Amino acid sequence: MHLVYPAVLAALLFSIGLYGVLARRNAILVLMSVELMLNAVNLNLVAFDVWLRDTLHAGQALTLFVIAIAAAEIGIGLAIVLMVYRNRGTADVDRLRDTAERPTPAAGSPPGDQQPSTGEKAEATA
Repeated sequence: MHLVYPAVLAALLFSIGLYGVLARRNAILVLMSVELMLNAVNLNLVAFDVWLRDTLHAGQALTLFVIAIAAAEIGIGLAIVLMVYRNRGTADVDRLRDTAERPTPAAGSPPGDQQPSTGEKAEATA
């Protein structure tokens, strides 16, 4: 077996996955692109294992570990995406930046610009 064929196929799969990670804005498509990249790595591991005629089949064993880790990663990733979608109503990666904490106002800003915390609200109403 020639090593060139699976290596070129793996390079193409990895390139498509990299393009999907960099260009897509939907979190589900980004996760699918990461899975495509991991599968390209798995293809390389198995191809080099066969090419080197490893008696321990370390490439195939490592491929099984990568598949197990990828399954756990996609399960946790999908759970996070579903929770974000339920709370925010979108799975757009660009809109998820709004979930970051807002910076505190500067010390010289007027007090009316600051939002009171829940403790301050309770003291103000009492």
